[in-house]
Amino acid sequence: MASLQASSLMFFSSSSCCCSSRRVNVNAAISLPKLPKIRFSTPKTIISSRDLGLTNPILIEKIVPSTMIQEHGNEEEGAQQNIRKLTAQLYAILEAVCDRVEMHRNLAEQRDNWNTLLLNSINMITLTAATMAGVGGGASLLALKLSAALLFSAATGMMVVVNKIQPSQLAEEQRNAVRLFKQLQREIETVLAIRIPCEEDVEEAMEKVLALDRAYPLPLLGNKMIEKFPKTFEPAVWWPSKRFQRANVGREMTKQNNGWSDQEVEMEMREVVQVLKTKDREDYERLGNLILKTNKFLAISGPLLTGIAAIGSCAGSPSWAAAAGALATVVNTFEHGGQLGMVLEMYRNCAGFFMLLEESIESTVDESEVEKRENGEMFEMKVALKLGRSLSELRDLARKSSYSHIEGTQVGEFASKLF
Repeated sequence: MASLQASSLMFFSSSSCCCSSRRVNVNAAISLPKLPKIRFSTPKTIISSRDLGLTNPILIEKIVPSTMIQEHGNEEEGAQQNIRKLTAQLYAILEAVCDRVEMHRNLAEQRDNWNTLLLNSINMITLTAATMAGVGGGASLLALKLSAALLFSAATGMMVVVNKIQPSQLAEEQRNAVRLFKQLQREIETVLAIRIPCEEDVEEAMEKVLALDRAYPLPLLGNKMIEKFPKTFEPAVWWPSKRFQRANVGREMTKQNNGWSDQEVEMEMREVVQVLKTKDREDYERLGNLILKTNKFLAISGPLLTGIAAIGSCAGSPSWAAAAGALATVVNTFEHGGQLGMVLEMYRNCAGFFMLLEESIESTVDESEVEKRENGEMFEMKVALKLGRSLSELRDLARKSSYSHIEGTQVGEFASKLF
């Protein structure tokens, strides 16, 4: 048995050796000489997926001619330089806007302090003069009469100046300027955060800054200061006259016809404009004219009464001087303590807000090409938020307005629920 196994192992080993020797002979018979490797130099460029408009950061190799590489590189470099230039310009405007915010905030605090200090000072001077005029009725107290006359004269001059500049209205102007410059600051920061700025963004930001500078000037006297007593009430205008329209960039966020697929949204916006004109803005203009007339009357009455008191104290009429001085104190307190100038400026700002909203809606709806409009659903939501309403409430308001036209009546509610 052992001899049989040994013989079989010898047989398998000899057969394997024969097979391996045959394989070596065959390989040696068909082996060919190795040819030298020839390398062709072809220019390659690595184009990132960002250059192709893709979102994933994948590097894609493309074999392109050298002329195409140079042209692509020049165009890309020029586009990048233009983007950097526009971004730098927008950041420069943003820095100027931030500086104006601080400047107007400081002036608002300063002019609010003016109103308080001048109000208290004039009232104390007037009451002191009235007391001195009442006490110094006899001929032996001539010094009190002259002192009262001088104090009344000083109060008259101070009232004229204060009524001319209206410190409470000046403070409200600066507070509105701070709010609007902050709003512009957030708009610029949003543009820089969500997309690449374009030339229209830079131009629009510049125009808005200059329009705000014209609407809320810093000088107190001269032609640059806002007229405190115009002939008629005029809403504040702080936006540029040029309307900037650009194509919608967020195509993936828009639906068919850019959110203006039917006429319902357009008709709704037109009805909202009609309510704004006939109810909200008209009401604020009526109240603004009332406050303007009242403020004019008080601004004339205060210095007139102190002047009469000064003449009465010198002419030997102490009772008239004291009465006129006390009445002048009441008038001055009602005018500047009640801050009628601030109320007037608040009405101007509210009426201007409604006027801006009307112009924004009309310019958007009147645009014939819907692709150049802002997205309809987004625009409707912005209008509803500005008016303090939900979307359903805004649509109900438009429906009521359309029914009122049919019935020949007027809408019973205002468009804005904020103010």
